[in-house]
Amino acid sequence: MCGISGWCNLNDNIKDYTNIVENMISTLRFRGPNSEGIKTYSHSIIGHKRLAIVDPTGGLQPMSKTIGDREYTICYNGELYNTEEVRDRLKERGYTFDSYSDTEVLLTAYIEFGELCLDYINGIYAFGVWDEYKQELFLARDPLGVKPLFYSYKNGNLVFGSEEKALLTHPLISHVVDRDGFLELISLGPARILNSGIFKDIREVPPAHYLRFNKSGIKLKEYWKLQAKEHEHNLEETKKYVRDLLIEAIEGQLVSDVPVCTFLSGGLDSSIISKVAADAFNRQGKETLNTFSIDYTDNEKYFKKSYFQPNSDSYWVKVMAEYIGSNHHDVVLDNVELAHALIDATMASDLPGMADIDSSLDLFSREVSKHATVVLSGECADEVFGGYPWYTREYDSIEIFPWATTIGYRKNVLNDSLKLLPIEDYVKQACRDSIAKVPKLNGESKEDSIMRELSYLNLKWFMITLLNRKDRMTMHNSLEGRVPFADKRLVEYAFNMPKHIKLLNGREKGLLREASKGILPENIVERKKSPYPKTHNPIYTKEVCKMLKRILDDKSSPIHQIIDEEFVKELVQTGGSAFNQPWFGQLMTGPQVIAYLIQINTWMNLYNVDLQL
Repeated sequence: MCGISGWCNLNDNIKDYTNIVENMISTLRFRGPNSEGIKTYSHSIIGHKRLAIVDPTGGLQPMSKTIGDREYTICYNGELYNTEEVRDRLKERGYTFDSYSDTEVLLTAYIEFGELCLDYINGIYAFGVWDEYKQELFLARDPLGVKPLFYSYKNGNLVFGSEEKALLTHPLISHVVDRDGFLELISLGPARILNSGIFKDIREVPPAHYLRFNKSGIKLKEYWKLQAKEHEHNLEETKKYVRDLLIEAIEGQLVSDVPVCTFLSGGLDSSIISKVAADAFNRQGKETLNTFSIDYTDNEKYFKKSYFQPNSDSYWVKVMAEYIGSNHHDVVLDNVELAHALIDATMASDLPGMADIDSSLDLFSREVSKHATVVLSGECADEVFGGYPWYTREYDSIEIFPWATTIGYRKNVLNDSLKLLPIEDYVKQACRDSIAKVPKLNGESKEDSIMRELSYLNLKWFMITLLNRKDRMTMHNSLEGRVPFADKRLVEYAFNMPKHIKLLNGREKGLLREASKGILPENIVERKKSPYPKTHNPIYTKEVCKMLKRILDDKSSPIHQIIDEEFVKELVQTGGSAFNQPWFGQLMTGPQVIAYLIQINTWMNLYNVDLQL
């Protein structure tokens, strides 16, 4: 994986301003510590930071290719899982290759097929191709949004990059967050609207979209979307098809010239991935698979069972590590370090994120990166196969995102003027807008129609939030995260499963559980979902309270512009219990809300956020 950035201006010669793009790519150094490059034209400057995974010497970027009198240059962040298939297709059309990298294959595919190359490739990607002959830039992002891609179009300039921090170093891009951006942040955060960057000048290329920039301006187009189709397989056929697709996706994502490992929580999703990977390693005669789990100092001592978190992971991790014979590593995080890592996690995300759920993954990835460069993990299985509690609820209709039913409670942290913001209406409208885009099947039952809406909302909102977090925290540590459950074919197939199959036996991920039988031990298959582990140690709560109190005591802290001072002081004094509703999802309550406020202040401070409300 890598970091990409660039700047195009079709009216003015920008050749002498290479230093600006150099500054942009320097902010992405963690995404690409192995090499960097810049390609300069009169009207375009393309930059790249590389984390070498395949063909370390042949895949250097930016990469240029000349066909006749036309030169094309690519900068690319991602991984293609069907490189050889596409290469063979291109060879049949007369192309030759100087490397075995997927970068050259992707560039050549674009040269041959244009935007239709997106129909041929399978992988995770964000890339840009500059066509010097046409004076045209093409940007594209993968179908599910695993890899990020931001841009700004301002005064005839198109600036792009893997992360917002790269764009914010460009002198044309302001740090303004206006009322609309703040409303989105405080209403939806840490989620975002698919094309938003919160900052006034910054947008994000949505998943499954490409952007074309030429003399006619910019054109943003969706190249892939979910379609409603009849599910034609019976139960046994469905189980086999899902199993085959999943194994193929996992094995396809093991391709690498550098060490590969897996995250292992002892839950269904990571256990399937780890088992399939371990079996593939054994067949191929590779060294024993390394697996990694996360925990916190003395967490077992303070763990409290809840509806959302029925049991801890440690016992089940041991069961699975022994079952697959992996070389397992327990990473145990210090709670004070976890609190202070909120700062780095915010800088990695460029926005307030998911509190200690971010900082823990950041610290976890730091330890894993000492042993491997590529990691496979189980994100997206819950969104694709119906793993969250809200999938098994009964609905007459969906009026608001199921993970945001207590959204109005957020107003408690805001000052009197900001309490007037239409937070609930804003979130409900965003939900309605998304539901209006859900493809439906004529004649399907109400419960299947609702299930389709739930799946769509989770894929387009909740999953993207988790993928953003995964990308930023892993890449902040030069670790490439791969997510087999985000395979486009798997997503398309599962989207059209009727409810009684997807939630087989009335259980969350019922079908996936059945498909896993014979691969995993029965007790792992039947284990109730437990979310990403959080700390229960009161040391962490005390530390974030101290951190927020210091922020409140400093009258220059930017967060004073937005908060209800008395309520936030009470929040600190009560160790978070004054905020007794989830801020987001299942786990962001109490201490996590305190941590989120620390992230907001950190973001406003470090990014010189200019609030124009």
